[in-house]
Amino acid sequence: MPGMNWLPLPSDFRAGLRAATGEPHAETRLRKLAALAGCRLDFVQTIQLGQAIRKWTVSGSERFPRVRLALLASSTVDHLGPALEVAMLRRALQLDLYLAPYGQYRQALLDPGSRLYEHRPEFVLWSLTARDVMDRVPLTASRSDAETAIGGVVEDIRSLWRIARERLGAEVIQQTCLNVAEPLFGSYERQVAGAPATAIARLNECLVAAAERDGVLLLDIARASERDGLDAWFDRGRWLQGKMEIAPQAAPQYGELAARVIGAARGLSKKCLVLDLDNTLWGGVVGDDGVQGLVLGEGSGAGEAYLALQRYARELRERGVVLAICSKNDPVVAESAFRDHPEMVLTPSDIAVFVANWEDKASNLVHIAERLNVGVDSLVFVDDHPVERARVRQELPMVAVPELPDDPALYVRCLADAGYFEAVAFTKEDTQRGRQYAENATRDALRDQSSSLDEFLAGLEMKVVFGPFQSVDLQRIAQLIGKTNQFNVTTRRHSLQHVTAVSAAEDAMTLQFRLVDRFGDNGLVSAMILCPVADEPGTLEIDTWVMSCRVFARQLEQEAMNIAVENARARRVRRLRACYIPTPRNAVVKDLFRTLGFSPAGSSSSDESTRWCLDVEDYVPAMTRIAREAVGQ
Repeated sequence: MPGMNWLPLPSDFRAGLRAATGEPHAETRLRKLAALAGCRLDFVQTIQLGQAIRKWTVSGSERFPRVRLALLASSTVDHLGPALEVAMLRRALQLDLYLAPYGQYRQALLDPGSRLYEHRPEFVLWSLTARDVMDRVPLTASRSDAETAIGGVVEDIRSLWRIARERLGAEVIQQTCLNVAEPLFGSYERQVAGAPATAIARLNECLVAAAERDGVLLLDIARASERDGLDAWFDRGRWLQGKMEIAPQAAPQYGELAARVIGAARGLSKKCLVLDLDNTLWGGVVGDDGVQGLVLGEGSGAGEAYLALQRYARELRERGVVLAICSKNDPVVAESAFRDHPEMVLTPSDIAVFVANWEDKASNLVHIAERLNVGVDSLVFVDDHPVERARVRQELPMVAVPELPDDPALYVRCLADAGYFEAVAFTKEDTQRGRQYAENATRDALRDQSSSLDEFLAGLEMKVVFGPFQSVDLQRIAQLIGKTNQFNVTTRRHSLQHVTAVSAAEDAMTLQFRLVDRFGDNGLVSAMILCPVADEPGTLEIDTWVMSCRVFARQLEQEAMNIAVENARARRVRRLRACYIPTPRNAVVKDLFRTLGFSPAGSSSSDESTRWCLDVEDYVPAMTRIAREAVGQ
């Protein structure tokens, strides 16, 4: 069965479940259920925990916000509900799930009076079997005829995507199809365009391409079944008995994969990989064995295994994951391995923060998060020692700690299977993130040498490049909105389609900001969406304002507001409105609007949100050390 071996086994599942459900305090009860969800569970345990989660949900919780999901399927999927609930709670999300009646996904979507519309889903997940869509491809079809037929199937599915977006305003997730067709031609199968297995494989390729064009999220269970083996995902007996395509034993893995996509769209993917050194990045203890005594590199299985982990870590860095070191070691000795060992793949320039000392690792992880200006819950900590892993899990439960296997040859597989760094986009900004964090170290050195904050800011020689959203940057803007949790005043998540639409709307105002200084280009680090208020002519509301944590405390928020007010005046806007909606991670902007000159305009006792307003003519621009360059105006 598909396992989730990166998760630790529960010490006593039944006792843990009794303790959680017997807890009188609602938030504490949910926190205990979430701790159980962070363990490796089988299908029965997942069902039991899912039932408890559904029974003991908490309304209006900031720590455990709710997500509304509709699963529209052409097969039996009732058994997937608990798995989805458990996997979502693993990410501190409560799930409100709607399951369309068996085979009624199209009817539910087309009927505005259906329960689907009452549910108002934020995400719609399409789970379609290849059987329902492949009848159009006969065995004797030529390659051209097969392409035409498959193209028609994809266009039909795309029409469902459009309806879900337009009528429900939902983010769409498309599931790839399990390829359960038995071969008819053996190894010759791939050369027969109309062979069912070939046609299904081609259908998946076309779905992936269409999803990329349309900005649809992808749940790739076809890839997962190839990795785990089809028998781990599909049980023919279950299909014949109850039209259950995803086998029960695969339900926990299915829920996990779906929750990763939703979590990534909500900005919950991890940002930083923190690595131990001894017996993690290399074999042996550098302080005892010396640099030359380390097991690393070609010539031995163990040496190549450690080398593989370093290569994987560097590939993660190249796609935008920040790397850090946290080791109990003498710093000089630990750093010497990076300089002097000829087989080292990782270099000092790959590491954004290098912490080697004899302090406890939990405290060091907090220090690393502070240095990077990210939340502690953005960290993944990889350590070979089970005691260290247990201590970090106990003291910092928000840090992801994979349960590494004993064999270092399986380290990479464990980390990859865990999916901590799930992505819903890959942009040019991602490829530059490692360099940008390295440049931040140079900025930190300037700050330490400066006698005052103003001297530091003046020494940066900053310039903001700003203007309305540009088409070339829309994917990055959607990614920034999706991933940003700290400087995010409303934490509204907008799809690429929505960002594209609002950028073209004449009555909306959009602004994007790129911060450049003498040490380098920080990239596109902030975005703002202001929308007209229907019942207040001459008023714009800040629907969305996000900023990367990499540029906190550099006066960009003040200069961005200066620019926003100037653009509003040019549009004859008289008033700006704003709202701060608190979450467990955005307290840094709690008083943002007050500091920018806005006046209080009310608050909500239910969610502790606050409203603010600003008369544009009364605004006094803040003095900053940032020069300007306007583009696309």
